[in-house]
Amino acid sequence: MKTAFVTGASSGIGRATAVALAKAGYELVVTGRRRERLDALATELAPLPVHVLAFDVRDRAAVAAAVASLPEALRAPDVLINNAGGAHGLSPIQTGDPADWDQMLDANVRGLLNVTHALLPGMTARQTGFIVNIGSIAGQEAYANGNVYCATKAAVNMLTKTMRLDLLPTGVRVAEVNPGAVETEFSQVRFKGDEARAAKVYEGFQPLRAEDVAEVIVFMVTRPPHVTIAEVLVLAGAQGAATTISRKA
Repeated sequence: MKTAFVTGASSGIGRATAVALAKAGYELVVTGRRRERLDALATELAPLPVHVLAFDVRDRAAVAAAVASLPEALRAPDVLINNAGGAHGLSPIQTGDPADWDQMLDANVRGLLNVTHALLPGMTARQTGFIVNIGSIAGQEAYANGNVYCATKAAVNMLTKTMRLDLLPTGVRVAEVNPGAVETEFSQVRFKGDEARAAKVYEGFQPLRAEDVAEVIVFMVTRPPHVTIAEVLVLAGAQGAATTISRKA
């Protein structure tokens, strides 16, 4: 049985991807900060094998300790999904909250590096594996008030490209999925739990579901070794660009 390590699996795209990979026959390691949600996911997927690790990807020592606690085989997963992260705030740079900036830089960029660094020794030793970094259309197109979030996702895009080059001799493939408007908890987090404001983001059109993105990810990682789908942009049908959406009254 192949193995998959999914960060940010307690909700949204991470959770949907974990479910889809389990259905595709993968043994899972699911991670996140909310232990109760991860345990509920493991219960839902039973009797499929699911290993739960609760930690914050921003904490390098916690990441290393969590990975070290796994059986050796799971420390070298066939698939790593770097999904953990998010957006915090939507303000012009001159009025932004530096605490929000730190949160996004630490989770979206340093968190991805922390997890990848902890798992790469096993993956490179095996000379095989597939890493999928979850980026965003925000890493390809700037939009007003997106400043630091856009910057972190642009960093994910460039990290993915350079990781692919660095890891090419090892047999570890690297790819990126860039979702557009996906209705998850993303906007609730960005707007600090303001559900009314979050709901307006998705008014007047049919946004993507987390499951739509998960299906793309599973297709990518199940291609044969001679195929790497290196980068995918997934938009809602009504979406033409990051903030260009056809909404019906």
